[in-house]
Amino acid sequence: MSNRAAIRYAKAILESANENNTAAVLFGDMQSVYGTIEGSRELQTVLQSPVIKAEDKKEALLKIFSGQSGTTHSLIKVLVANKRTPLLGKVAKTYIDLYNEEQGIKVANVITAVPLSSELEAKVMAKIKELTGSEKVSLKSEIDPEIIGGFILRVGDIQYDASIVNQFRMLKREFKNQYN
Repeated sequence: MSNRAAIRYAKAILESANENNTAAVLFGDMQSVYGTIEGSRELQTVLQSPVIKAEDKKEALLKIFSGQSGTTHSLIKVLVANKRTPLLGKVAKTYIDLYNEEQGIKVANVITAVPLSSELEAKVMAKIKELTGSEKVSLKSEIDPEIIGGFILRVGDIQYDASIVNQFRMLKREFKNQYN
C-alpha cells in the first residue's frame, strides 16, 4: 500500500513540475531529500515515530530542507497533513526514478573493489552503452572489496559480472565438472 501511495504522490508532483517547467529543479530537490533521509538513521526514526507530533515533524523537515523549492515544501506539508511523513523518502526515490525514465536516462549501478579510475569508468560506460543502447546514463558507484577486482554492473534487470571473484567461481565450477 505505501509503495502505491508513494508512486501516486511522486506522479502528482512530477506532473505539476512538468506543467510549471520545474521538473529538473525538483529532481535536484528530490535527490537531496532522498540522500538526506537515506544518510540519517535519526531522521528516518523521526519520520516513522508515532510519538513525535506531526507539527514537530513538519517544522523539522521544513528547517532541514529550507533551501529546497516551494513544491518540495508543499509536498512535505501535504504528507504531514495526510499523516504520510514516513513516505517522504520513498516519494523522493520514486520521483527520481520517474524523472529518469521520462528523460530516457538509464541508471546504472557499478560495484568495484576500489574507487573507479577514469579508465575503468570509460570501460563501464562503454559496456552500459553496449547493453542498453542508451547514450544517456547516470552512473552510481559502490565499493565492495569482496569482489577483489573488476566490476559488477546492474542496469535495470540486466546484470553483467566482470569481477575477479566471479571468474574464480567459474573456474572452480569448471574444475569440479572436469574432475567429478
